[in-house]
Amino acid sequence: MIVGLGVDVVDVARFRHSLERTPAMVARLFTGAEALRPSGQARSAESLAARFAAKEAAAKALGGGGGMAWTDAEVVVDDAGRPSLRVSGTVAARAAHLGVTHWHVSLAHDGGIATATVVAEALR
Repeated sequence: MIVGLGVDVVDVARFRHSLERTPAMVARLFTGAEALRPSGQARSAESLAARFAAKEAAAKALGGGGGMAWTDAEVVVDDAGRPSLRVSGTVAARAAHLGVTHWHVSLAHDGGIATATVVAEALR
């Protein structure tokens, strides 16, 4: 059963400018694993913008509302390159309250726009 659906878009140039103006944003918004590629290089602004969009989309899928920490929703990628969410803390608590047991995530960036769609699913 679908508990919630969230979609978000991010203007990559605007996001890049925000990161350049306030470098501490990276640590506030992303876990260390999200901020860096497996090679240890910093992720591109496009990649970070898509991950930020996923966090926004996840919050929408959970019904919005404040009080959820950005780093409590982490975008992870499996060996096949498929993204998903790993939730903890405040996000996990909200998801558990709604009965969410599985996440579906789609990320994209092209033409200066990053987008994410997140589906929160419960097995009932």
